[in-house]
Amino acid sequence: MEAGASQGDAGSGDGPGRAGPGKAPGRSGPGGAADRTGSGVAPGRSGPGSAPGRAGASVPPPSPPPRDARPPAPPRPTTPHADPSRPWRASAASYVGDEPPTYEAEPTTLPVVDPEELRDLVPDTVLEGARYGTLTLRAASLRGGSARYRGEPRRDALLAVRFGIGDSALVLVAVASGQPAAPGAHRVARELCEWIAAAVGRNQARLTEDIHTANRGALSSGLHRLTDRAYGRLRAGATVRGLAPADHTASVRCLLLPAHPACRTRVFFGVGDGGLFRLRDGVWQDLEPAGGERDTVGGPVLGYGGGRPPARQPSRPPQPPQPPYAQADTSSAAPGSDPAPAHGPFRFRASVARPGDTLLLCSAGLAEPLRGEAALADRLAERWDTAEAPGLAAFLADAQTGVKGYADDRTAAAVWEA
Repeated sequence: MEAGASQGDAGSGDGPGRAGPGKAPGRSGPGGAADRTGSGVAPGRSGPGSAPGRAGASVPPPSPPPRDARPPAPPRPTTPHADPSRPWRASAASYVGDEPPTYEAEPTTLPVVDPEELRDLVPDTVLEGARYGTLTLRAASLRGGSARYRGEPRRDALLAVRFGIGDSALVLVAVASGQPAAPGAHRVARELCEWIAAAVGRNQARLTEDIHTANRGALSSGLHRLTDRAYGRLRAGATVRGLAPADHTASVRCLLLPAHPACRTRVFFGVGDGGLFRLRDGVWQDLEPAGGERDTVGGPVLGYGGGRPPARQPSRPPQPPQPPYAQADTSSAAPGSDPAPAHGPFRFRASVARPGDTLLLCSAGLAEPLRGEAALADRLAERWDTAEAPGLAAFLADAQTGVKGYADDRTAAAVWEA
């Protein structure tokens, strides 16, 4: 649908309950139907002094209206933010602020695609959800208003996967954002999520053990190494394609969520822009760690089972020192790659969730308006400060609440703690 076209003639005045162009809205007198007299015959059929339908019969003149009578109120718009100059907004999603966003709330233009590269298509919107133990996951990634208007693909990538089965399973949620105006930015974001997920999956048993035993040092250094190796592959790919490494990169942020119902440890790690927030007792807390920070927020990272200390590992024969999680991750190494990320410092945070918390991981497209527009923070706090997680459709509607001046892709993954 092209910009400016109406959806089902919304806002044209021909919908149910609204008068069409040139038609006055129906009015009702006291106790009567609209535009009808008490005799049941339409007015205007008989001249003055004659009763409707009977010649020669006189009728008393109509009584003047009461002094306190008020004219009928004009019909209300069908949406709280109807805009007569933009009729398609009659079915638009909600927004906060005094003005509607610049771009339409629904997709308009599809991206141009190469017939030989159909596998490279990126859907406009992606939804994910799951429930394990005490946590419920809701995630959504949608194309920004400016990308929809220009027919550009979504640069954000969302990947939610489970490794392992039963109580030992580990859920990974990865969110990545490609560089603006960079060629193939959507592919870079997707590849980065997939490479990190593959490395996490190969080391799922060790990661799960470290989370359950609160081995925060091993988690931080091991996840740092896995992330660095993924960025090394990106730089190697940029060299092969003759691109600048700064253009062939992406921001990435991840959550590790153990499926065991007694383990409430939540691990965050990533590189680049975005946001990590927690909604506790109706108030948003910005948990974004500084680069290189290793501390916890919201209490120490304790294993499940009432705060027991980390379990001692059984004695093993001496072995040469190796980096954490490196034994099964050799395939992700790029020849000659530098282990230092090019997009920013590594960020890590681990904390223990409380019942009633809502943890929000998001790309910069949502983090920036959440920090910059108090009305959006208030709206989402009101909607998401609930014991039960919303359904997927309701979560998407909340996540795409418009804010004027913010039109980038949005990706959000929220975890409700029962």
